Amino acid sequence: MNSSSNAVLLDTELHGIERIARGKVRDVYDLGEHLLIVATDRISAFDYILATGIPDKGKVLTQLSIFWFDYLRDLTPTHFVTARVEEYPDPLPSFRSQLEGRSMLVKRARMIEIECVARGYLAGSGWKEYCERGTVCGIPLPAGLRESDKLPEPIFTPATKAQTGHDENVSFDRVCESIGEDLAGRLRDLTLSIYGSAARYAETKGILIADTKFEFGFVGSELVLADEVLTPDSSRFWPAESYAPGGPQFSFDKQFVRDYLESIRWNKQPPAPALPAEVAAKTGEKYRQAYRELTGREL
Repeated sequence: MNSSSNAVLLDTELHGIERIARGKVRDVYDLGEHLLIVATDRISAFDYILATGIPDKGKVLTQLSIFWFDYLRDLTPTHFVTARVEEYPDPLPSFRSQLEGRSMLVKRARMIEIECVARGYLAGSGWKEYCERGTVCGIPLPAGLRESDKLPEPIFTPATKAQTGHDENVSFDRVCESIGEDLAGRLRDLTLSIYGSAARYAETKGILIADTKFEFGFVGSELVLADEVLTPDSSRFWPAESYAPGGPQFSFDKQFVRDYLESIRWNKQPPAPALPAEVAAKTGEKYRQAYRELTGREL
C-alpha cells in the first residue's frame, strides 16, 4: 500500500483502530458511538475488485457525498459529522496522509437492509425488465418507451442488499412485508423527494441523474440518510448535451473500465486483471469531471 496523499490508495492501515468492514471501495473503522468511513481508490467491475486503483476516486466519492449531505440538509437528517481530520479523535490525526479528503466521521446508525433506488430514466436492469414484461420492479410503464427514455415520473424501485453478487430488485409490497408499511412508505417518499431535488439541481449543471440508490438507517429514533450519496458509483450521471434516447448513454462512471474488460474478453472470474495506466487515468478524470461540474469546485 502506498499512503502518500497524492498516490492511489488501495488499502488503509490505521494501527490500533479496529477495522470492522472492508467493502469493494470503503474501509470502516469502529470508534464507539461513531464510525470512520474511508473511501479508497479501489474499483470493482462485474462484482470483482480490480488490481488497479483509480486516481482520486475515493476523494471524489467522499467530497461529492459531503456536498450532497449539505445540499440536502433541509430535506433529511444525515449521519455525517465532520470530514476535518484535525477534529477526529486521537490517534486519527496521525494518519492524515491516508485520511485527508477521503474520510468521514459519521454517527453509528442501525442500517435498514433495503437499497432505496429512484429511477427517472429507463436504463440498466430496468430497461431489461421493461423489454421482457413492460414493467420495472413490477411497476407498469407505458408501451413504446426506448432505452434511456425519461419516465413519465420518477419511480421507487427498491432492492435487497447483497453481500456478494448483484442486488435483487424487489416489489414495494415485498418491502412492506419486510419492514412494515409505515417505514416502507417513509423510505419511498423520502427517496423520491431527495432524487427530485438532486435531479433538478444537477440539470442546472448540465447533468442528468438517470437513477441513484440511497441507504437509510436510524440514529436513536431518527431516520437518517447514510453511506455515500449521489456519486458516480451509486448513480448514473449522463451529460445533458449528449443525451440521445434510443440506446445506452455516455456516463460519468467506470464505463471506460467496463469497456476495456469487455475488449480483452475477460471471463469475469477471479483473479480480476490489472488495468493499463491510460484506462485508469481516463476513468479518474471522468470522476473528477463529475465532481467539478456538479459542485463548481476543483477537487
